[in-house]
Amino acid sequence: MSLIWLTLLLSAHLAECVPEKQKRSALNQLTRTLLRKYDCGVRPVHNWTSPTVIYIDLILQSVLDVDGKTQSITTSIWYRQIWTDEFLVWDPEEFDGINEISLSSDAIWIPDVIVSEFVDEGKSLPIPYVYVNASGSVRYYRPMQVVLACSLEMYAFPFDKQNCSLTFRSWLHSVKEIDLALWRSAEAIANDKREFMNDGEWELLSIPSSYWRIRQDGTGYAHIRFNVLIRRRPLLYVVGLLIPSIFLMLVDVTSFYLPLSSGTRIAFKISILLGYTLFRVNLTDELPATAVNTPLIGVFFAVCMALLMLSLIKSILVVKLLHHGEKEVRQMSLSACLLDKYGFTESALTSIRTLDRVDPSADYEFEASLEEDLLSLNEMPEVPSGLEWLLQELVSLHLAFSQEDSESSTQAEWLALCSKLDCFLFRFYLLVLASYAATLLILWASWSFA
Repeated sequence: MSLIWLTLLLSAHLAECVPEKQKRSALNQLTRTLLRKYDCGVRPVHNWTSPTVIYIDLILQSVLDVDGKTQSITTSIWYRQIWTDEFLVWDPEEFDGINEISLSSDAIWIPDVIVSEFVDEGKSLPIPYVYVNASGSVRYYRPMQVVLACSLEMYAFPFDKQNCSLTFRSWLHSVKEIDLALWRSAEAIANDKREFMNDGEWELLSIPSSYWRIRQDGTGYAHIRFNVLIRRRPLLYVVGLLIPSIFLMLVDVTSFYLPLSSGTRIAFKISILLGYTLFRVNLTDELPATAVNTPLIGVFFAVCMALLMLSLIKSILVVKLLHHGEKEVRQMSLSACLLDKYGFTESALTSIRTLDRVDPSADYEFEASLEEDLLSLNEMPEVPSGLEWLLQELVSLHLAFSQEDSESSTQAEWLALCSKLDCFLFRFYLLVLASYAATLLILWASWSFA
């Protein structure tokens, strides 16, 4: 009998020494229970005729890039999907009061909702889990950096506004199987700017949303569109592009006040033109590249270049007209002519050339005193030949100097005419420049305050 009691005591002691098998946690049991017979390829409804409603929500975080050449926009968004999975329902009291768990997104059914404008996926962090509560509501939250196709209007750059859309739809399922709806109201989504980085180049105006159905082959498909309305902040481009260009145009306008007779005006205008060309080459990368149409600021730079060329051509034309009537000025004094007659060969040749240039058949207007002297000379009796020769030489010199004075007055009149022409072309240039500048200011002001 004692042996039996000893055996029982030893068995009890050994049983106490053996560790008890660890009990599975409630979370582990719940996960195993939910996924034991779960098929992720079957739409999670008990009645196949009832559609699965996918609630969609969108929060825009930033606009990373706008490419006018490829007509695409890169955005960072916070995307949320909520739907009900009828196969993922449990009683929290049976599992230690667990109301919500996280499951692998690869282990459950995920709707095939895509973005129609999707071009490329950026550097988005993969989120491998979803949240599921006891009533079967599944929340799939994920940040996305996406590249979207967008019809960009760059004509009003840098005062442009863009309207890019994100259209969510099921890739295969019709509205009888998968329907879409907004998780929040359209007004709340449109005015939600709390997560947007508002200190960049783009300003978020609003995100209006709409729901509609499109019929294809007799079957309806649900669509939800979010229109992202953004506006560019133009201050950087105004300071870096427009103001320097306007300063160069003002300097070109002030160059018209340089004298016509000096050659500095044309050299100065050529320097302005070369400086403007260098300015345009250095800022080529700042302008948006688009293959559809040319931005208005590109037209502005082209017209400014054309106006600088027009200003230079106008100045060249006026200077050409100014020097067109200029002749070689004869610099010959009375003493030089007298000395030529006394045997200085080089001066004599100069005097002969000067006298040969006088046209005897030309009609010259003589002063009244000169005509009286000529009449009195004819009425005088014959004088010694030497005195007559000297008088004739004096008359010839007087005729030469009269012709020189006539040409000087002609040159003065020609200079006055060229000055009037320059003033007229300058006013015409100012009118064209002011009209063009006023048109641009009106257009940019209307776009800026619209």
